[in-house]
Amino acid sequence: MPSYKLTYFKGKGRAELARLLFAAGGIEYEDVRVEGEQWAELKPKTPMGQLPILEVDGTMICQGKAIGRLIAKEAGMAGKTHLNQARADMICDGLDDLGMKLMPLFTEKDENKKEEMKKEMTEKTLPSFFDLFEKLASAEGYFVGDSLTWADVNFFAFLGVISGFNQGDHLQGYVNLNKVMGNVSSNPGIAKWLKERPVTQF
Repeated sequence: MPSYKLTYFKGKGRAELARLLFAAGGIEYEDVRVEGEQWAELKPKTPMGQLPILEVDGTMICQGKAIGRLIAKEAGMAGKTHLNQARADMICDGLDDLGMKLMPLFTEKDENKKEEMKKEMTEKTLPSFFDLFEKLASAEGYFVGDSLTWADVNFFAFLGVISGFNQGDHLQGYVNLNKVMGNVSSNPGIAKWLKERPVTQF
């Protein structure tokens, strides 16, 4: 088994998918969290000047989705066939699309405008997205096949980010998506991680 070292800031953010996948696969890794001067010193040494980064036996890669896909393959959660792998990638790419729509929320400085944007997100953006993804999830609560893949875990992690800055029952009425959430949270490794992980706002 290779040695893994995951480096990110002191929060869930773009590294939580990797942490959840490590937990689901029972894969040991070093969870490094940096801030301030540590990041300033590390940044020039990273491939693209950003976090997260994953070091695999000393070889460094970046980009959260590339890291997630690698861990998913190691954990047997990438999809059992090439077509299933493509479908899992499709779900994860779709989550990226939604993330791009929500990004202005994180950068908006005007609090009044931010509240208007949250209202738009809650009433229009998220429901239209969840309507589509409800149809993509099976009645058993999986996006791909009949077992947990990184697509399910990515959806779980993404909803955690949304709930972190806009609390509420965003999945009310979405039966299949609630089952996806339940399947992820009941995975023994993930359930253990959720109980033990550091408490952070984001």
